Amino acid sequence: MIEAHLLKLRARDEVSPEEEGAIRGLFTETREVPADRTIVRAGEELSVSLLLIEGLLCRYKDLRDGSRQISELHVAGDFADLHGFTLKRLDHSVLALTRCRIAVAPHERLKALTREHPHLARLYWFGTNLDAAIHREWMLSLGRRSALSRAAHLFCELHVRLGLVGLADDAGYALPLTQTDLAECLGLTPVHVNRTLKELREGGLVEFRGGRVTIANLDGLRRVGEFDDSYLYLERRTR
Repeated sequence: MIEAHLLKLRARDEVSPEEEGAIRGLFTETREVPADRTIVRAGEELSVSLLLIEGLLCRYKDLRDGSRQISELHVAGDFADLHGFTLKRLDHSVLALTRCRIAVAPHERLKALTREHPHLARLYWFGTNLDAAIHREWMLSLGRRSALSRAAHLFCELHVRLGLVGLADDAGYALPLTQTDLAECLGLTPVHVNRTLKELREGGLVEFRGGRVTIANLDGLRRVGEFDDSYLYLERRTR
């Protein structure tokens, strides 16, 4: 059930059999969530955290005019709201962009795990710090990168993050999003996204079609996106 999560953890640190058992014991149930459903609403009191098993989730904030800004995408293996364990409410909402399967971890069980397994507590603290690093990189994209560079950077980031959990290879990966979803990630209009995707395709870099990202020139895509994966902290070390 949580194999992608364990792959993500073990890509960066050791997880002992005992710790794996403790992680598996966190979850009390799984839930199937249809696409386009908000699963955590900003401001609501939280007593559980949600691990994504399958599908795509996003964090987002709305404006009064109904426009939406997505501030991070979550892939299989990610906790979508682990920071809610300490905050107890979020300043943003979490949405299922596709049909998703999630596992539910009550905060009482998380509290016991952090008390009994300090190494895992540090690993999950690292995870929330990693989310913050991703947010900062997205902020840089929205504030300073061109539309072309933003899109290239996002495709590169997802290639790495999905690759860690076995969902991407050199040729590309599934990304069942609409151009409107991408527009809300990139802070662009759907029309601008369409032009940008065309430019990336005609430049021989990447094609996004039919819910799949096909990478033609990864080195070139990284150059256009000015992509440096150091903010993803991929080195393996004991925390």
